[in-house]
Amino acid sequence: MYAAARDPRAVTTPGAVPLALDVTDPESVAAAAAQAGDVTILVNNAGGLVGANYLTSPVGDVRREFEVNFYGPLLVTRAFAPALVAGGGHVLNVHSVLSWLALSGSYSATKAALWSMTNALRVDLAPKGVGVTGLHVGYVDTDMAAAVTEPKSDPAEVVRQALDGVEAGAHEVLADEVTRNVKRGLSADVSALYPQLAAAV
Repeated sequence: MYAAARDPRAVTTPGAVPLALDVTDPESVAAAAAQAGDVTILVNNAGGLVGANYLTSPVGDVRREFEVNFYGPLLVTRAFAPALVAGGGHVLNVHSVLSWLALSGSYSATKAALWSMTNALRVDLAPKGVGVTGLHVGYVDTDMAAAVTEPKSDPAEVVRQALDGVEAGAHEVLADEVTRNVKRGLSADVSALYPQLAAAV
């Protein structure tokens, strides 16, 4: 098992092989793919949380978030695709309930774009024997959500569901009830997901 980070010294998981990887740097991505050519399951979990406001934040902040959350997984998947095809591998892309709920500015947009890309990659890679699973989840008890006071999922439970989904060849894994409720709400009127719209009328 490889664990990738911009600074591989940050990898402390027992048994994991540290792998230097900056998903925004094509040369770094290519070097990681060359070093880890025996990968059979690729997990795209890199994520940045900027949450830029579309009206007031610098446009550069929006672009910066897309570089990590959308173009990063794109570059990594393209680089590792030959190894995955050769070994009949699998891609797991970590989305968010915010893929379907635009409550966090540019972050939600990047996750929505990643969701769309995941669906397209699934179609492209299926004939090559590579499965693609999208993982959607709300708050998880990690450093990114440390300041969140809402209920959070146990990371180990999220991982268990994700790996079960990969093993079963699931197209999507919805890891908590909040996420499942939001997914069901996509078929309703937009105001069902955004009650503040009704209040504004």
